[in-house]
Amino acid sequence: MTHPNEALFESGKSLPIIPSCEHFAGSEKLILKAMSIQEKIGPVFDITCDCEDGAETGKEIEHAQMIVRLVNSDNNKYLQAGCRIHDCANEHWREDINILVPGAGEKLAYITLPKSNSYEDAKEQIEYIQAKCKEVGINREIPIHILIETHGALKDVEKLATLPWLQVLDFGLMDFVSGYQGAIAASNMRSPGQFEHKLIAAAKAKVAQAALSNHVIACHNVTLDLKNPYQTYQDAKIAKESFGFMRMWSIYPTQIQAIVDAMKVDFAEVEDAQNILLAAQEASWGPIQYDSELHDRATYRYFWELVQRAHFSGFKLKEEVQNKFFSK
Repeated sequence: MTHPNEALFESGKSLPIIPSCEHFAGSEKLILKAMSIQEKIGPVFDITCDCEDGAETGKEIEHAQMIVRLVNSDNNKYLQAGCRIHDCANEHWREDINILVPGAGEKLAYITLPKSNSYEDAKEQIEYIQAKCKEVGINREIPIHILIETHGALKDVEKLATLPWLQVLDFGLMDFVSGYQGAIAASNMRSPGQFEHKLIAAAKAKVAQAALSNHVIACHNVTLDLKNPYQTYQDAKIAKESFGFMRMWSIYPTQIQAIVDAMKVDFAEVEDAQNILLAAQEASWGPIQYDSELHDRATYRYFWELVQRAHFSGFKLKEEVQNKFFSK
């Protein structure tokens, strides 16, 4: 029987289906800890190995080499480890790419570009990554994530969202607020201010709109309160329901499950979606009736994406759905 990926997406572009949580880890110890958490709870989150803030000054090359080793190791069971390189104004960003792409380009889940001040900054870095891939014979497109955390990046966000290989636009709250040089109080880096301050709320909405209108995932900033998972849960829920973010950063292990739980799809809707997809496949993806409602390829696409997101959030799918749609 025809798989939904083959039957439903002959043309057009859809949003990437990726985990709703992205966990940052800077040191070898923390990256390995994150990989061990993945081993326990499954591939419900990505790991961002951090070359920017994570690298010790003077040991940038060794740090990038360490990330290559871990990405290629058996600890990276689910191949859901990406990296954040240095920003375009830093002398080390090209060396990061020179090490990471040849060393781990076939396995890197993504590369995150921080602190771009303009469309041209991000374009230059992406073109360097593309050229390095071509030089070393890597044929895959390595997904690119761009951090929107400067005035210039926010101004260019619509153009940034059209760049090639782009998978995610990240909103970086702390650098964004710092860029206002006191015009926005530091208290607005936390809730409720981060959602209520008009400049911050407008920026988040602009990033999410630019991302979604270009079939890119919008990723929300961190929760600074590390010891209160419920605050992380609440922030993720507001980010999803009020702003359209479908992914959020974690910087502490207890934040991971809180984000995954807050961004899970509706249980009842997933149950219906599975039944509809199974019936649709039996009907060779032609129109069907389900619960006295008509469904066709337009709704099948919605339900297939819903089921995939449920799968990535750890939702226990029907055995028949698991076997037909997700077994390798």
